[in-house]
Amino acid sequence: MDYIDYYKTLEITKTATEAEIKKAYRKLARKYHPDLNPNDKEAEKKFKEINEANEVLSNPENRKKYDKYGKDWKHADEFEKAGYDPNQQQQQYSRQQSAQDFSDFGNDFSGSDFSDFFNSMYGSGRSSRTQSKYRGQDFNAELQLDLASAYTTHKQSLTVNGKNIRITIPAGVENGQVIKIPGHGGPGVNGGPNGDLYITFLISNNSDFKRDGNNLYSNVDLDLYTAILGGEISIKTFDGKVKIKVPAETQTGTKVKLKGKGFPIYKKDNQFGDLYVTYNLKIPTKLSEKEKELFTELSKLRNHGQ
Repeated sequence: MDYIDYYKTLEITKTATEAEIKKAYRKLARKYHPDLNPNDKEAEKKFKEINEANEVLSNPENRKKYDKYGKDWKHADEFEKAGYDPNQQQQQYSRQQSAQDFSDFGNDFSGSDFSDFFNSMYGSGRSSRTQSKYRGQDFNAELQLDLASAYTTHKQSLTVNGKNIRITIPAGVENGQVIKIPGHGGPGVNGGPNGDLYITFLISNNSDFKRDGNNLYSNVDLDLYTAILGGEISIKTFDGKVKIKVPAETQTGTKVKLKGKGFPIYKKDNQFGDLYVTYNLKIPTKLSEKEKELFTELSKLRNHGQ
């Protein structure tokens, strides 16, 4: 396998922070995403490379192994057990040699555990050991949804590392939430298990509601007459309108709770948060002369009564 400079792939330096790695990945992933570059093989290839680089560098432990062992970072644990230090052994052999090269190298250390280790790893015909199995890489992907889509359980397709995957998204998923799709990561080595796919949800909100966990919040204009005399008004919820009663002499800023009219609770069927409505008193404008007279009378009555 050719050596790939993951730092160069993400256009960052080796001293990049986790935040800088994440920012660089998001920028490049959007730029080369297959949905934005249909039938562009180069963009598709670049997108795969970016995902692969992010899989390694976004994981502190994997990054540490990669910095030390390069393309052979997946075998870091075996290297450590064998007492192999790439810095000390650099003058004795090249890590980019073929399996046969390692086999020949091992002949100079006949009988050593170090030689046997490499023979077994690279499948040399001179060793009777079987090849080790290694788990595939985990993949990370981002999926953008609007709040309405997150409100209902639905299926959606996405492209990960050039493959189309159709998943079911449970209602109530939150912004920034990560879910794992087992077995949809990179392929295993020598018959090892596949890695997993981790999807991060980015949820935009263009609605009239503010979401906080499972609860929703909204502001509702209340006309002066209903606020004073009381009455019934129609309130917009996320799944339709409902009618509620307004008590007489309701003040602006009053909050009411509509139980069960909030957001679905993740993976709990038919369970919802609450909707909190805040009343904003709406003062009438462009009053007629008659209305002004009546308000004047009301004002006199109110002042006289005090």
